[in-house]
Parts: sequence; C-alpha cells; structure tokens
Amino acid sequence: MKTTKIIFWITTILIFLFEGVMPALTSQSEMAKEGIRHLGYPEYFGNALVVFKILGVLALIIPQVPKRVKEWAYAGFAFDFIFASISHFAVDGIGMQGFFPLIVFAVLIASYVSYHKLERFKNIAL
Repeated sequence: MKTTKIIFWITTILIFLFEGVMPALTSQSEMAKEGIRHLGYPEYFGNALVVFKILGVLALIIPQVPKRVKEWAYAGFAFDFIFASISHFAVDGIGMQGFFPLIVFAVLIASYVSYHKLERFKNIAL
C-alpha cells in the first residue's frame, strides 16, 4: 500500500510538472510557439492545449476532484501523448521527439494504475 502511494505521487507529480508547470511557464515563449507551428498547428491550438493541460493536472493532483473528472483527465492526457507522438513522427520522422511523449505516457499509465489500486484499497477498507 505504501509503495503504491509513493508510485502514485511520484508519477502524478512528474505529470504535474511536465504537463502543468512547464507549459504554463513556457507556452508564450517563441520556442514553444515555433514548436506548435512546426507541427502544422495554429497558435491558438497551443494556447487551448495549455489551458486544458493545466486543468487536467489540477484534476489529477487535487484529491477532492470527483473520480469521473479524474478519469477524463487521464484520458485527455493519453490522447495528448499519443497524438503528440503521431504528429512528431509524421513531421520529423522517427526520432526522440516522437518517442518522448510515449515515455511520458508510460509515466501516466503508472499513475493511472496506482490511482486505481489506491481507490480499490480505499473501497475495501470502508
């Protein structure tokens, strides 16, 4: 149980940092804007993505958020990582740019699995 809690919080905090804090701090930089343009997306798409990422990480990190909202946040991040990889592979070919979102996706999966283990244990303990 303690190990599951540690795995959950480490992986969820990593998602919080990569998908919430970093985009919030860097989304208006010229490098971030060029990255969105490079993939063929309009600038407003990057802005909308940052807003939803921040809302998503808040849903994951705040314990009082309803389970259904957390499920939608996990699903949204899963789609984000998968489509980010597809976009990079389509534009840049096979390379680290395309694999990095899949690595973060693996971290998300670890967070998701540990979240459900904790929820299952919480329901059994009641």
